[in-house]
Amino acid sequence: MIRQRGISQSSFMQPSSKTVSAPLRPAWPVLAVWLVACFVAPALGSASRPGEWFAQLQKPSWNPPGWIFGPVWTALYAMMGAAAWMIWRRGGFRVQRLPLGLFLTQLALNAAWTPLFFGRHRPDVALVDIALLWLAIIATIAAFSRVHRTAAVLLVPYLAWVSFAAFLNFTIWRLNS
Repeated sequence: MIRQRGISQSSFMQPSSKTVSAPLRPAWPVLAVWLVACFVAPALGSASRPGEWFAQLQKPSWNPPGWIFGPVWTALYAMMGAAAWMIWRRGGFRVQRLPLGLFLTQLALNAAWTPLFFGRHRPDVALVDIALLWLAIIATIAAFSRVHRTAAVLLVPYLAWVSFAAFLNFTIWRLNS
């Protein structure tokens, strides 16, 4: 256990033993910035709605109902923001340039998927984007794990969901090409 400012934190919440020592940054307002960034990036693509085009596509029987995506993505974006904040607290961009750079890269790829798939009606191009996104998430998890184990673990459900979404994207593309 580590005591900081009189608050006890379990070892689960601490960085991995491989962490380069950097002072903790207490800036709680920055957590809000990371959360906003995680919710704003995909919101930029929200003008591209599924609409009639998507309704007419053939979909697999295991395609989830539309209502499930909102709650799942809300939880995932919250975990992503918290994970990025945990890494930022270990020295900010100056010290954590690679992990945070990878995080921002995957966030940009995430934001690009919706306009590609729903806006441009290009499941094929969206499939390339989501494959790159998947690789970027793997790289981000690996980089985060060297700094803060919990931050890396928070991204695992995101990787699982994107894996499912990639397979769904692939299946819809195949059924409709």
